[in-house]
Amino acid sequence: MLNEHTKTDGLPDMPEALLPQGLERARPRNERMASDKVECNACPVLCQIGRGRTGACDRYANEDGVLVRVDPVVLLQRTVDAEQPLVPFTARDADEAAPLAPAPQVFVTGIGASTTYPDYKPAPFIVASEADGVDMVTVVTEGIFSYCSLKLKIDTDRWLGPEQANVRCKGEVIGHVTTAEYGSQMLSLGGVHHLTGGSKKEGRVTLDAMQALGNKNAVELTIDGGAQLTVQAGQAPIVNGVREQRMRVGCGSATVGIFARQFFGICDEVVVVDDHITGVLTEHQAGRCLGMRAAGIKVRGRKSTPGRYFQVANPGTGWGGTDIADPLSIIEECEAGVAWPGLRLLMVSTTGEHAAWYVLDAQLVPQPCPMPEEVARVVARIGENCEPSLTTVLFLGGAGGSLRAGVSENPVLLTQAIKQSIVNVTLGGAPGYVWPGGGITVMVDVMRMPDNSFGTVPTPAIVAPLEFTMRLSDYERLGGHMEQVRSLPDTLQHGAWHNDGAPRARRMLAPAAGNGWPIGQAPLLG
Repeated sequence: MLNEHTKTDGLPDMPEALLPQGLERARPRNERMASDKVECNACPVLCQIGRGRTGACDRYANEDGVLVRVDPVVLLQRTVDAEQPLVPFTARDADEAAPLAPAPQVFVTGIGASTTYPDYKPAPFIVASEADGVDMVTVVTEGIFSYCSLKLKIDTDRWLGPEQANVRCKGEVIGHVTTAEYGSQMLSLGGVHHLTGGSKKEGRVTLDAMQALGNKNAVELTIDGGAQLTVQAGQAPIVNGVREQRMRVGCGSATVGIFARQFFGICDEVVVVDDHITGVLTEHQAGRCLGMRAAGIKVRGRKSTPGRYFQVANPGTGWGGTDIADPLSIIEECEAGVAWPGLRLLMVSTTGEHAAWYVLDAQLVPQPCPMPEEVARVVARIGENCEPSLTTVLFLGGAGGSLRAGVSENPVLLTQAIKQSIVNVTLGGAPGYVWPGGGITVMVDVMRMPDNSFGTVPTPAIVAPLEFTMRLSDYERLGGHMEQVRSLPDTLQHGAWHNDGAPRARRMLAPAAGNGWPIGQAPLLG
């Protein structure tokens, strides 16, 4: 719906003499443009938009010669009474609007809010509210991020590719494989060098993939020398066409330790195959504490400590994240004089998805046999203790540039106040984790944000919502734009400060479960 004049045409009611040096009030239309076009200066691209068309970002449009914002502002409404319905949408005309919740129960997010560009302009929404009797203010904007990336945590034992390998989308390099973590493979996608440091196609593909993943859509990726992936926030990853089911309960050594008592008495030896640490029960400290007899089953690999072996096989998509399909291939020997005919051997993976039961014959050769029911129950218990495999998408961005000037006339005070826990940072109402060190480097789980929170501009750069909430007295002390502070009811009635008077279209949502209420929420600091 096209509903608001969002031309960034100077501060309201500001005389020309008070504009920053070198700037003059922007004209509604560039004289060099065709008469049916309007110029959008909501980002540095400065699209010239024909009548009835949208700009390159699809966020602004020309409606009958007026620049309008296409997307509605997203509001969060906290409903105290479970029977009180949420207001799903408020129409353009105030008379058509459904009743709103009391001011303290509504939070204006940065989604659809517009930006602080050009640099001298205050944030589009600076909203006063009250929390537990304390006067608060929330500064709301959309940040334009070139310095940003996505961190993907992919819960799988499968080997996705070598560390530092390129990650590609549609043939373009958009990131790399980073260090594996416990039960998960990690990818880093995006970043300024892929967005703006390569070819135009690389930047465009990177931007499109980041926007899709941030907005919880599926994206297909290929890793050089590794796997093909389909990843989507909150969904199980698909590795080489196979949907992952389980995140491992632990490494091979941990699995041996966790289930040692349950294996005791029904197995003579258990080998838990793992790309990291393969565990051998009778050699392991857990087996020794249980007084288990040495079984003489020798596995390949580099011995770490008793019963714990590194590098039993190469990484892969087989048993325990290795490249093996036959678990007996990692058995080096069954030692004569230690092993015995009839020895009961269980080979199992760290997720329990692979398991095989063997009994040694008279020549001490493992022979496959039907697995006893009591052993199968413990294997099932391993699987039961594995969490569902998911893909987690974290957005990471450096909140610098003009958006800080949109908050304060002295931006360093904002940075300092955030580090002092005076200012709470949210993204679409979701709690942001602020990294330690200099600057405002903020990270958020996209699953905690409203759907379609991210946009783009053709710089190329990601557009992400940001909200800074603090006491009103602290905002004044930080050099905030006090003349632009407006009450929440007034904001809901009239929209952004650079509005032409018509109320913005808005979409009302409930806060995501577990997020808490953004006003009065403790900051997540490093």
